[in-house]
Amino acid sequence: MDFLRRVPTAPLAVMAAMLALAPFSPEPHLLEKLRMLSQGSLTKPIDIFDLFIHGTPLVLLLIKLLLLKEKSGE
Repeated sequence: MDFLRRVPTAPLAVMAAMLALAPFSPEPHLLEKLRMLSQGSLTKPIDIFDLFIHGTPLVLLLIKLLLLKEKSGE
């Protein structure tokens, strides 16, 4: 987790927002893939890869924010 502590928060937040919302129309891929996951229809490797690509920066940002909160609570 040390590498994540060194990553600046602002660029990570921008990247997370851009990838989470891309493409802006007709529907963001992340929402589409999460819906497919909840319905059990996320089976194609390309869809799983797409979920990974669009969701990873958001997950990293959430971990980074938790680490910052933990650090400020010390």
